[in-house]
Amino acid sequence: MTMSEGYVITDDGLRLFYRRIGEGPLVLVLNGIPLVDDFAALADRRLIVFFDNRNRGRSDAVRDRSQIERGVHHDVDDLDTIRRHFRAERVNVIGHSYAGVTAALYAMKYPQYTNRIVQIGPMAAGEPRQYPTSLSYVDDVFRTAMARLPELMKDPYASVSVDDCRRFWSVIAPIYVTNPADVTKVTWIRCDQPNERNFMPTWLDHLQPSIHQLRLTTDDTAHATAPVLVIHGRKDRSAPYGGGRDWAALLPNARFLTIDEGGHAPWIEAPALVLDAMRTFLDGAWPIGAERIGTAAIG
Repeated sequence: MTMSEGYVITDDGLRLFYRRIGEGPLVLVLNGIPLVDDFAALADRRLIVFFDNRNRGRSDAVRDRSQIERGVHHDVDDLDTIRRHFRAERVNVIGHSYAGVTAALYAMKYPQYTNRIVQIGPMAAGEPRQYPTSLSYVDDVFRTAMARLPELMKDPYASVSVDDCRRFWSVIAPIYVTNPADVTKVTWIRCDQPNERNFMPTWLDHLQPSIHQLRLTTDDTAHATAPVLVIHGRKDRSAPYGGGRDWAALLPNARFLTIDEGGHAPWIEAPALVLDAMRTFLDGAWPIGAERIGTAAIG
């Protein structure tokens, strides 16, 4: 299977690092470099491009506020820059966690270039809301980690050392898996990279606010006519299960797949189920178990 690496230059001059695997229809994986090993099997008959978002991983750090102040909307436009770089008429997009929001927004802004979208454990859009216990998962693991956050983040704007980064993730990583033995499978911990160690100010000042400020209407989502598969773990502590169901209800051509024992990265708990569902969907069909959801309001 062919593999190569390189950079795509954004319209405002930043380099986005990518790793490409396979050949065929283009699939872009947001914040995807840590997920290469997990999702590489999808490249058996597709071109999968995993890349670091701007100011993440091995992509360039932003040089001034104008390159980050639009938050998630920069990432939406960067997706289309990468599509154009690889000369694809239409593109499939995979987005996990907050990048699931990016993927959906891309389908709304660039419907003519969108083929299919996969959201995995997507963060809810709009103002934060409290979901009932049937649609969220809060247990002692989550409460213990949150109780230690003030100690770990006394100054979220301070430069973070490698040791401090590792200490932070040793406390936070357990919330992302349902089996404590699977903590080592949380692959997005990259404390050796300055962009990752010092991601918190970008998150607090730009990315998170841009998602919370979304006020999506049916007119907005009506543009997202591409099929969307929302995959969500019922035991997701980070992005509530109810948020994924809201996305599946709001997007006009979406279906929802529940991973009953899944956490925030449900491919860890159910790799065959999740990968097979993604492969079936990218091949043009709905996977078994994907259901339509009733109406919902986000934002």
